[in-house]
Amino acid sequence: MTTERSRPGLSVRIRITAAVALLVSIALAGAGVIVHWVESGAIVEDTQREVEQELDEFVALQRSGDFTSIPDLLEGFLERNVPDDDELLVGWVEDGPAFQFPRDPLVEDAEFQEAAATLVASGGTTYLDTAGGEVRITAQPVRRDTESGALLVVTYLAEDRDELLRTMRTYALVALLSAVLVTGTAAWLSGRLLRPLRTLRVAADGIGATDLGRRLPATGNDDITALTHTINGMLDRLEQAFAGQREFLDDAGHELRTPLTVLRGHLELLDVASPSEVAETRALLLDEVDRMARLVGDLILLAKSDRPDFLTLDDVDPSDLLTTAIGKARGLGERQWALELPAPDAVDGLPPSVVMDGQRMTQALLALADNAVKHTGTGDRIAFGAALHGPLLRCWVHDDGAGVAPADQERIFGRFGRAAVPPGDEGFGLGLSIVGAIAHAHGGTAYVDPHTRAGARFVLDVPAVLTAAEPTHDGRL
Repeated sequence: MTTERSRPGLSVRIRITAAVALLVSIALAGAGVIVHWVESGAIVEDTQREVEQELDEFVALQRSGDFTSIPDLLEGFLERNVPDDDELLVGWVEDGPAFQFPRDPLVEDAEFQEAAATLVASGGTTYLDTAGGEVRITAQPVRRDTESGALLVVTYLAEDRDELLRTMRTYALVALLSAVLVTGTAAWLSGRLLRPLRTLRVAADGIGATDLGRRLPATGNDDITALTHTINGMLDRLEQAFAGQREFLDDAGHELRTPLTVLRGHLELLDVASPSEVAETRALLLDEVDRMARLVGDLILLAKSDRPDFLTLDDVDPSDLLTTAIGKARGLGERQWALELPAPDAVDGLPPSVVMDGQRMTQALLALADNAVKHTGTGDRIAFGAALHGPLLRCWVHDDGAGVAPADQERIFGRFGRAAVPPGDEGFGLGLSIVGAIAHAHGGTAYVDPHTRAGARFVLDVPAVLTAAEPTHDGRL
């Protein structure tokens, strides 16, 4: 059953583009506001500086004493100074304007005269809206005996403000074009960067439980490529898990089918009226049920071998482990049991303690010993041994049997894998696969030593994780 997957209303590309457009718009608008504020302040400062320059020159001329009357002073100042293009100088005597430069109809305006009259006596600055725009009026009073007057510096603000407005319009146009360009680039770039993800999604949609062999295309050398490799690795593991699961189910079904067939056949042919036949059939069926119970138990153990809690790690003395294991193995058969351990001062001597699951390792060694007993006779030699081999703890069980054919040395560690079966062996071929699972759970391997000349030597190599402050005999930790 498949479920319909809802897609988000907006794609990642649109959201990225919208976010970039919003951020760029906010940044450009903020920059425009700051520019307008700074330039407006600069206009005010420039105007104030120009007015103060005119007033300073007027005060200097007044202190020179070259003029005998206020009208002469004002007229002389206007004759000596040339105002800027946006300035108007007015000489105010008593109750009205007497001189002006340059000529401007504004001086005759009643509102202008009314506004200027309030500044003549005390000085100061005021602003006036006129037909030509806003003007700034600054007055510098002057008195001599009974005469009074003032110098008026009139500044036209409209020109500077119009220039600032034109500048801001140009900035707005450039900012708009920049925002469009950045947004378009973000849309193109995000689409290009997200294209592998779309390819990844389409390819992933085509992979199903029955088609785990397909892999996602990986190109480039970026984070998306790394993600693709990670997903492909996950698919490899899933494919192996599904393949192992199918093989497990096929093998388990095959092995369980035989005892079930035996049970069904005997039950169908059972003569319930014959006590002896009932007793015989009962014993036979109980034996088959025991075999099925053993098979199910082994299968459950193999299924648990991949779980994190399969091992219970602790500090284990390898010498004690081998001694205990061979003591338990003696009950499996009358053999010449031997223990092969290196001398305590040898280079490959065993450390006092190694981190491992002692019970699982004992289980693996006993499974190897049971396998050796099946392939040897009374009085044959079976040896348990262990030694350090570089970073590995190598444990083995060596028997004097017929050995394992090279073609079977890998297959026998597979689930239900069996080689030459001795008479009377009713096993299912799961013992060695359990040994391999225990070794694999420890991070090691189980195998048949191909260099053994006589008999068979089954080896368990597991990492020798030493406990703290427990050096080996050659000084390594």
